[in-house]
Amino acid sequence: MVVVTTDTISGKNLQTLGLVSGNTVRAKNAFKDIGAGLKNLVGGEIGSYTKMLNESRDIALQRMIEQAQSMGADAIVAVRFSTSSVMEGAAEIMVAGTAVKFA
Repeated sequence: MVVVTTDTISGKNLQTLGLVSGNTVRAKNAFKDIGAGLKNLVGGEIGSYTKMLNESRDIALQRMIEQAQSMGADAIVAVRFSTSSVMEGAAEIMVAGTAVKFA
């Protein structure tokens, strides 16, 4: 599956199939939050959260790809990621794009 942030794919004619998206909401456990809070006092990267967000992006992306595959898509264009806090200690990662077929 070709996944790009551009609206077109060079050399390809595209037939639009529709919007596809994927998301996940993740939270760290209380013990990790305590460690992150301490790290916040001294500064620096909070590795456990970086890892969690990377995994979350991968999960959301895979869910979007599966949705596009079920539509018979060859690619997804105009892909955009977003994140939001849904409650204290939990974040949503969402990805959306346009499923297309090569014409």
